[in-house]
Amino acid sequence: MARITIIETGLVPQKHRERHGSFPHMFERMFRAEDPAVSVDIISIPNGDALPDPRRLKAVLITGAAAGVYDGLDWIAPLEDFVRAAYANKTPMVGVCFGHQLIAQALGGTVRKSDSGWGIGRHVYQVLPQNGVIDAEAVAIACSHQDQVIDPPSDALTILSSEFTPHAGLLYANGTTLTVQPHPEFDVEFAQVCCDLRDGKAPDDVVATARASLAEPMDNAKLGGAITRFLASRAAT
Repeated sequence: MARITIIETGLVPQKHRERHGSFPHMFERMFRAEDPAVSVDIISIPNGDALPDPRRLKAVLITGAAAGVYDGLDWIAPLEDFVRAAYANKTPMVGVCFGHQLIAQALGGTVRKSDSGWGIGRHVYQVLPQNGVIDAEAVAIACSHQDQVIDPPSDALTILSSEFTPHAGLLYANGTTLTVQPHPEFDVEFAQVCCDLRDGKAPDDVVATARASLAEPMDNAKLGGAITRFLASRAAT
């Protein structure tokens, strides 16, 4: 049975948390849709939990957050140290959105606000053929971000890409680290909430296009399943 430790780095706004759950709960649902035997532990940085020793963990997932990885908040440097220790130990590790960016920054990549602006709604990403993790030509997944990985670390292979987000998915050379920019844990309803939260922040036409895009089919199960199998298979070795 795979045991995955979720590092919660951001909080769903309270009024939405009651309906949709926290980010760790969304990931727990995603994991169990693929593998009902997965068990989950939650370490919540916003609630003051201490980071564990990654060498003692079976597998790790780092969630999204409203913060930027370059913001200089007092918990970011310790989390980068955690990532480097997990990477060196080959602890299976996945990062999503903020987690994707934080892992890249910790391992030598560059992250900043993109000149492309807000990415919200359903985006389609091309999948690198024969990458060994995601078996598809393309996946359509909801996203919600301004920041992007601009320059990946030298030992990261880009396996998801789009014109808007050239480095949307990275597979690292240690064989146990995978990160993605979009959110396979978001259902359509919560992706709509993310569009609502951008009203007045992103351009009106971007928000309107994003809302309309969510009526199209999504590949959450395909990407979520690939992430779950990636962590579960490597946690078992």
